[in-house]
Amino acid sequence: MTAMFPYGPEQRGSDRPDGPGHREDPSAGDRTAASGTGRATLRDLDPATVTALVEDATAAPSMHNAQPWRFRFLRGDRALLLYSDLARAMPQADPTTRGLHLGCAAALFNLRVAAAHAGWAAATQLLPDPAEPRLLAVVRLDGPGPAGPGTEEDLVPLYPAIRRRRTSRHPFTDEMIAPVLKDALCAAALLEGARLVFPDAWHIHTLLDLVQDAEGRDAMDEALSQELRRWTRVGAGADTTGDGVPQDAFGPRRLYGRAPVRDFAGRRPVPGRTAARFEDAPQLAVLGTQGDRPRDWLLAGQAMERVLLQATLDGLATSLTSQALDWPELRWTVRDPQSAMGFVQMVLRLGYGPAGPGTPRRPVRDVLDITG
Repeated sequence: MTAMFPYGPEQRGSDRPDGPGHREDPSAGDRTAASGTGRATLRDLDPATVTALVEDATAAPSMHNAQPWRFRFLRGDRALLLYSDLARAMPQADPTTRGLHLGCAAALFNLRVAAAHAGWAAATQLLPDPAEPRLLAVVRLDGPGPAGPGTEEDLVPLYPAIRRRRTSRHPFTDEMIAPVLKDALCAAALLEGARLVFPDAWHIHTLLDLVQDAEGRDAMDEALSQELRRWTRVGAGADTTGDGVPQDAFGPRRLYGRAPVRDFAGRRPVPGRTAARFEDAPQLAVLGTQGDRPRDWLLAGQAMERVLLQATLDGLATSLTSQALDWPELRWTVRDPQSAMGFVQMVLRLGYGPAGPGTPRRPVRDVLDITG
């Protein structure tokens, strides 16, 4: 494949390790990294291995399943570069690209989990090049690292959830989530530099009112409606395009209940779609950060995915709610004024119910460039 993006500052110049005259370290193939499934050598970091890592990364959720990411692997540096794909941005719903950053960061977290599972020690650097804002992160894979609490080795147990995680737009039961599970989810967010809070009943009512307000605004905004239709797939071939939300992932039409589930069908009829009663008192969690800049968004996206994977392992169904966050004048009100959280980045709906179907993914060859 041909190069698509410029190098960041650490890859520029003739002194790159994979530049002219470069020789591989003859002992590199002897260095090993322990994993939960075996042992990997640096010699194993071939295109097939890199492709598998990126395939796991791209199982992450993204706004309207647009999958706004690109990856580039530098052989000599043993580094995977993550770029944003602005051609898949949402200028109407996400003009600041905050949501785009969250989705890319979720893919970054999956990449870290997959690397740890395969036995690679991953060193991650966020926003390494101020001159290239599309370059969101660099992940270097270079042999074994220290194991134990607080290291990437802690990510290995999350790996099975990467493929099991689904966005569920189905009704959940009234069964309450145990406090011990809520505590574990809050701890997961903290490990990635964000906070997860389960709001009190009064705050949940406020959130639901804000979502309803946002839904009304969305319906009246023709540009937003057109953008949403661009990323929904209805009719023959709905699940063969590789991106967007196909009709089988819409879930049932809401007959009763206040669960904040985006209706991707809008006013369009979908043959065979049923109606259902959703929960009146959904169990919601608010994820936020102290700041509200691109780095904070990347921290929040990784925390979001870590929470989603942990929830999946705990047997919970999950979905994401961003309607009220897409409107600046509503987003600030989503925050609990009594909370230490500075900026809300995502609202999560959790509970017990169907996991929902998988959504299509673009082929890895369309999102991965291998050079060097």
